[in-house]
Amino acid sequence: MKNQFLALFTLVLVFPACFAQQPKKPNASEIHESIKKLNFLGSVLYLAAHPDDENTKMISYMANEVKARTAYLSLTRGDGGQNLVGPEIRELLGVIRTEELLAARRTDGGEQFFTRANDFGYSKHPDETLAIWNKEDVLSDVVLAIRKFQPDVIINRFDHRSPGTTHGHHTSSAMLSVEAFDLTNDASKYPEQLKTTTTWQPKRMFFNASYWFYGSQENFDAADKSNMLSIDTGVYFPSSGLSNTEISSLSRSQHKSQGFGNTGTRGSSLEYIELIKGDMPKNTNTIFDGIDTSWNRVKNGKSIGKLISEIEAEYDFKNPSASLPKLVKAYTLIQALDETHWKTIKTEDIKNVISACAGLYLEASAKHNWATINEDVNVTLEVINRSEAAITLQSIMNPNDISISKKIKLENNIKFSFNEHYEINPEAKITTPYWLTEQGSLGMYKVDDKSLIGSPETPRTQNVTFNLVIEKTTIPFTKPIVYKTNDPVKGEVYMPFEIVPVVASQLAEPVIIFENNIPKQVAVVVTAGKDNIEGTVSLNTPKGWKITPQSLPVSIGHRGETKTVLFTITPPNSQSEVNITSTVTVNGTAYSKSLIEIDYDHIPFQTVVMPQPSKFVRLDIIKKGENIGYIQGAGDVVPESLRQIGYHVAIISPDDITPSNLKHFDAIVIGIRAYNTVDDLAYKQNVLFDFVKEGGNLIVQYNTNHRLKVENLAPYKLQLSRDRVTDEDAKVTFLDPKNDLLNVPNKITEADFEGWTQERGLYFPDTWGKEFTPVLGMHDKNETEKQGSLLVAKYGKGHYIYTGLSFFREFPAGVSGAYRLFANMLSIGKENISTEPKLNE
Repeated sequence: MKNQFLALFTLVLVFPACFAQQPKKPNASEIHESIKKLNFLGSVLYLAAHPDDENTKMISYMANEVKARTAYLSLTRGDGGQNLVGPEIRELLGVIRTEELLAARRTDGGEQFFTRANDFGYSKHPDETLAIWNKEDVLSDVVLAIRKFQPDVIINRFDHRSPGTTHGHHTSSAMLSVEAFDLTNDASKYPEQLKTTTTWQPKRMFFNASYWFYGSQENFDAADKSNMLSIDTGVYFPSSGLSNTEISSLSRSQHKSQGFGNTGTRGSSLEYIELIKGDMPKNTNTIFDGIDTSWNRVKNGKSIGKLISEIEAEYDFKNPSASLPKLVKAYTLIQALDETHWKTIKTEDIKNVISACAGLYLEASAKHNWATINEDVNVTLEVINRSEAAITLQSIMNPNDISISKKIKLENNIKFSFNEHYEINPEAKITTPYWLTEQGSLGMYKVDDKSLIGSPETPRTQNVTFNLVIEKTTIPFTKPIVYKTNDPVKGEVYMPFEIVPVVASQLAEPVIIFENNIPKQVAVVVTAGKDNIEGTVSLNTPKGWKITPQSLPVSIGHRGETKTVLFTITPPNSQSEVNITSTVTVNGTAYSKSLIEIDYDHIPFQTVVMPQPSKFVRLDIIKKGENIGYIQGAGDVVPESLRQIGYHVAIISPDDITPSNLKHFDAIVIGIRAYNTVDDLAYKQNVLFDFVKEGGNLIVQYNTNHRLKVENLAPYKLQLSRDRVTDEDAKVTFLDPKNDLLNVPNKITEADFEGWTQERGLYFPDTWGKEFTPVLGMHDKNETEKQGSLLVAKYGKGHYIYTGLSFFREFPAGVSGAYRLFANMLSIGKENISTEPKLNE
């Protein structure tokens, strides 16, 4: 995780304004494409289970070629996946992947929605998935999304007829979609939703068929396609200079935490969709056959469509502002409509087009990137009209809904800048992902505010509305308050303006391991949300643990500044696992939430305010060996975890993998998916194998069998598979009870496999040479035993170990048995503790 300050953003139709990035400034070609889209009143909802499941070719085609309002409903936020860009997993990974999906939609022109389903990890059957998710709640969310979005056509990514053949989440998404199709127009189903929405009946539903659902391209070519439509998604867009498939690849490449960087392609690209519900289009060239997608579908809309057609035909690429009179007239006609759905959508669309044609730049920026409730905020407003149109800034409305009269005539290209003050409302809510504010369950996020269900992010509340008079018509333009600064490398940098707690705190380490009963000092980091914080810091004291002192004073002078205070923790004599939280009391008010910051270049800056207890573990553990070299892979916290139990861990770059460097280590550990992500390891295998031959231990953590960078993963035959055990409580059998990995220096028992989280392991080998000894057996319900989770082989004087056990999940969760077993893996064959010097940690 990297450190800076805050960001979450809201998707704005047509021209997205990213709160942590510079505002979008559309060119004349982009404006023209948006005018075309004003005249299409049809919607497509694409539906699947996770971020990265969506077919970006289809979404981009529908949004950019067909001009349909297009959205992706991802049932989960991808919390259960792996992270190739950093150490965040679970909820924080879900925040990252939410932002990656929004970045993808900004690229391909779609919108993004979610349900409350929590991605709890790989599931082998929809029966398990729907039991953990709470089927009724997720089905309700799917129905709600359809009623709100009102799609004419739904396209499912996965096949509802194939339970047990793929990820249970995948099949479940399609099954729920098919069931929801028949419920959304029934007022007796989820009637509470109809207080804020209406019933709706989509016209038809398709399944996005593909060769990989049929096992091979050959099978798919031979399949009956009489119930399918083919769509050539490889069209070229002269206005952007890109083919649809190139846009799709750019969109797909936003899923960086999943390693889905994609190379653009050109030329014809056929997609097939199979009719699941509704009637087959008679005109097979459009999925909207029989659906009126013109303004005629709205009462009194015919004149609007005619007017927009004229605007499109008369559009002047050299002078887009020439379209303003008719655009404003169309805006006025839209406001007079009785119908609410398309009125709301097209109002926002046409306002964005009007703003772009006028070259309007409207911005509200704060002096700081965050504030606390009741704080006085200074906001700088910038307003400029870059056209000859007669425009007046009539007034502004601040976040407290107070109108401030301005009556400023905006002359062409004359910038107006002025300051306003307002006080943060005492009822304002802290800015944080709404689905993380309450403790949910394994399968579901808890969302008390039902109006937020489905939204990609928490709606912004700190906004300024600019009321402009254009062509004698008052049009409001609402902009979120932002913070911007100049970075000497990046230049102009935008951040959102956030509401944060007066103070936040968290223990410096999420997991703290005590390998004996010797006291340790632990650090609590306190962050000030405003200037001049005076308070006291305390920790809860679980039974059997001793914390001194009971509290400590803290004084912080400036907002954003942090101070660290130290407590002494004495663990009990016997093994124990507890959660400890920090609390800061200021003026009699206790604050116990953490301020977590996520900063990556490919997504807007994120802050998450949520409880974050640290796990303290008094661990009965013995270890041999001392100096460990770690070769990083796709991002994990294993090195930090090994340091917690007393190992000296040095991070080794591929360039450091030399015989002279490796001889200083007792063991080398390969990070997760390193053989999938680190190209240079292809040239270092012999050096690593020689290290083992000379007496070292090499521990290789899980890799996928796709895109391996090396030909020989091990010194002996070893073949990876997709075998995995997803039940974290699956019974573990000791296949070789006398093996050193189960006995030396720690006696491993069944109790060491209690409390594991999310899964036992993944991508186990299914074929190996006779030199390997399988140590553990395990399996999911109704499956055969998998014996490839932990394999060990003697090679020369040392040991090669391959493990698909999910240590990268268990260590951050403080699972005692995982630490004890890994210590045995590091210790195997080590009679004496190494005293060799090590590389810099």
